[in-house]
Amino acid sequence: MDAYEGRVTFLNNRDVGSGPYVLYWMQHSQRVRYNHALEFAIAQANELRKSLVVVFGITEHYPHANERNYAFMLEGLRETAETIKEKNALFVIALAEPDTAAIELASEAAMVVVDRGYVTIERRWRNTVASSVACSCIQVETDIVVPVELASWKEEYSAATLRNKIAGKIELFTALPECLTCNMPMVEIKTPSFPTVRLRTSADVEELLSTLAIDHSVKKSPTIKGGTTRAVLKLQRFVSELLVDYARKKGDPSEHVTSILSPYLHFGQISPIEVYLAVKEHDPQDTSGFLEELVVRRELAINFCHYRNDYDSYSSLPKWAVETLEIHRFDTRPVLYDDKQLIQGVTGDPYWNAAQRQLVVTGFMHGYMRMYWGKKLLEWKEHPEEAYALAVAMNDTFSIDGRDPNGYAGIAWCFGKHDRPWKERSVFGMVRYMNAKGLERKFDMSSYVRQIEDLK
Repeated sequence: MDAYEGRVTFLNNRDVGSGPYVLYWMQHSQRVRYNHALEFAIAQANELRKSLVVVFGITEHYPHANERNYAFMLEGLRETAETIKEKNALFVIALAEPDTAAIELASEAAMVVVDRGYVTIERRWRNTVASSVACSCIQVETDIVVPVELASWKEEYSAATLRNKIAGKIELFTALPECLTCNMPMVEIKTPSFPTVRLRTSADVEELLSTLAIDHSVKKSPTIKGGTTRAVLKLQRFVSELLVDYARKKGDPSEHVTSILSPYLHFGQISPIEVYLAVKEHDPQDTSGFLEELVVRRELAINFCHYRNDYDSYSSLPKWAVETLEIHRFDTRPVLYDDKQLIQGVTGDPYWNAAQRQLVVTGFMHGYMRMYWGKKLLEWKEHPEEAYALAVAMNDTFSIDGRDPNGYAGIAWCFGKHDRPWKERSVFGMVRYMNAKGLERKFDMSSYVRQIEDLK
C-alpha cells in the first residue's frame, strides 16, 4: 500500500494558490525522520515546482506549559532545525500561537500541509487555519500506525474490541515515506509580524527557555532529554538489550526493561511506525506485549480522545463505572490526603510515594505504578471526581508525556474505562482494585523504593 493511503485529508475545499512556496505547518510531528507530513509537503512542492517553508509556532499558553516539557520539546526542535536543512527547506521557528503563525505564512503559500493532532487544542488550531487560509489545506496523519478513523468509526469499548478491528490492518499501514529533498531553491519570505528564533546550540535552547512566560517551578528532567537522535538510540538499545526480557519483566518497576519512548512519541520526535518495524523483526514471544502497548493500547487512547471531547474529564467514564462509584461515594475512606500531601508524596504508602517522586523528579513513572498510583488517588480522595481531576492535573504537569491521549486513557482506566466490572468492594464498587500486598507478591518493591530514593 502507498505510504500516504488513508493518511491524507483535505481540511478545506480551496484550490492550490499561486504563491511561491508550499507551507508545512509542523506542530505534532516534530521531526524530519520518517515524517509522512513533511515528505508529502516536499512531494507537493516538487510537483508544483515550488519552494518549501516549514513553520513551527511556540506558544506560551499551551495547557500546563512548563520548563520540563518545553525543555524536552526545544531540545528536539534544535535537532530538527539542523536536520531539516537536508531537505532544502526554510525552517521558521515562530514565537507565536501556532495557528496565528501558520495563517500569516499561508497568505503567501500555494498550499498548506499539516500533521495531525488528537487533543482539543490541536484540533481547534487546525480548524482555525483550514477555515482562514485562502489556499488548500491538507492534513497528513503520521503519528499513528492505523489512521484513527480507518481503525474504527466509533469510540471503542475496550482494547479487545479495537484489537479485533485493526489486527488485519496493521501491516497495511507500515509503509514509511520516501525520503525526498525539495528541488527548488529556498525562498525568501516577508519579515513576519511575530518574532522568530534560531536554535543552533544548547545555549540557544537555554536562553529561549529562560525567557518564556511558562511555569518554571517544574524543572527539566535530569534523566530524559529530547530529540530524534536520542529517541532512535533508546529504540536501538531497547531492541538489542531489553526486548528479550520485556515480556517477563515489563510489569516490574524495580527492573529497567521499558523503552521510555513515550515522551518521544508524544512530541512526535520518533515515528511509531519506525518503532513498530524495529521491534517486529524479533521473536513474537518477546515482542507481542510491547506491540500491544505501542499499537493497540496507544491507538485505543487516540480513539478515546478522537471520539470523546470530554476525554480529560470524569464524565468520560462508562455508565457502569459512574453508577458503582456513585453508590459508594460516601463509603468511609481508609485515609484522606489533601492535594499538597499527594503532590509532595508524603502519604503512608512508601510505594505510592516512590512512584510520585519518580514522576515529580524525572517526568516519568513506570507503567505498572501508574495504574497503582491512579487507583490509590481514588481511595484517598473524598470524592471520585476530585481524585480524577487531581490525577489529570498531576500527570499533565509533571509527566513529559502528559497532555497526551495515552495519559488521559490511562487515568480513565484507573476509574473503569476500557475495563469491566469486578467483584464489588467498599469505595471502589465494581472498579478494579489494586493494593500494596499485590505489588509485594509480584515485585521486589523494596528495591524499587531504594532506587527512587537515590534520585537527585
